[in-house]
Amino acid sequence: MRNLWLIFAQTATVAVSVLFVVTTLKPEWLGRPGSGLQVVELRQATPSPSLPARAASYSDAVRKAVPSVVNIFTSKEIKTPRHPFLNDPLFQQFFGDRLEEDSQRATSLGSGVIVSPKGYILTNHHVVEAADEIEVALADGRKLKAKAVGSDLETDIAVLQVEGGSVPAITFGDTDAMRVGDVVLAIGNPYGFGQTVTMGIVSALGRSQLGINTFENFIQTDAAINPGNSGGALVDAAGNLVGINTAIYSQRSGGSLGIGFAIPASSAKQIMEQIIQTGGVTRGWIGVEAREITPEMGESFRLGATSGVLIEGVLRGGPAERAGLKPGDVLVAIEGKPVKDPNSMLNLVAALVPGKPASIRLRRDNKDVELQVAVGKRPTPRRR
Repeated sequence: MRNLWLIFAQTATVAVSVLFVVTTLKPEWLGRPGSGLQVVELRQATPSPSLPARAASYSDAVRKAVPSVVNIFTSKEIKTPRHPFLNDPLFQQFFGDRLEEDSQRATSLGSGVIVSPKGYILTNHHVVEAADEIEVALADGRKLKAKAVGSDLETDIAVLQVEGGSVPAITFGDTDAMRVGDVVLAIGNPYGFGQTVTMGIVSALGRSQLGINTFENFIQTDAAINPGNSGGALVDAAGNLVGINTAIYSQRSGGSLGIGFAIPASSAKQIMEQIIQTGGVTRGWIGVEAREITPEMGESFRLGATSGVLIEGVLRGGPAERAGLKPGDVLVAIEGKPVKDPNSMLNLVAALVPGKPASIRLRRDNKDVELQVAVGKRPTPRRR
């Protein structure tokens, strides 16, 4: 009996020793918490086949787009007005022609995008407005003289052309497929530092009524856009052109506050093609002034509905007056397309072909009226 007890005590001592060693050196053998085995079942995300496991790099997109983005340098002559005293014969007797009209050259900078192997460059109208000389600097170090082909003040688009060998043209992306949240890169020449790339996302699409241009359909982005970026490229994550950087929202600093605007590349392309073919952009015009209808206005004027726009003024002798439109009419549709607000009316009218008739539907005295209007050509806007 005593021998059995000694054997049991020795066996228990060995077992406790082994348990201590295992617990200290190999706790995972016992399935203890913290041992590497899950105590609570968790759902671990697995990398999507379409997305890399690590953070994405956009160096390939930059390498693809950067050669097509140019820095634009412009200059123009500014003459100091001649002082009235210089016309006095007494002054001329003593000073002769030494006090002549003084002149100096003002320079500015911006960006542009090569969009054709033929040397066509898209940029902003305000970048090259009234410039006497235009020079572009390519990413490969070349500097070429450029000439203005034409511009459109109402969308702030200008087209330049350079000559001097082959130039790398950018690839256009599908702007219609863009979504809010898509990654975009802004490439340009901010503050004259040289070519710079910033990254952000598409914050909104179809921004309008901002008071920047007459015709607005902006891509809004939080990619940093600063002075000097105007006319530069907004590209997608594959390096394809989706917009022309145009404006920023800024307060006193003049710098980026995370709200920038770009003209969709598809719109810029259409305008460019018209400029190259005809030297300008032709738009439809009917000669009316319109106002948005608020619920209060609809009730006050007994309009019956708030859809459409209220015609406030009709140009005497213009296409609309000749067609029979009157102040107080509510314009509801143009060529079967609904008019939502004054901005949509402006775009629908501009898309009409001058010289051809167009159907319009309006509401007068709570009755629908169909009219045919002979579309005119939109007058050329005055320079700002």
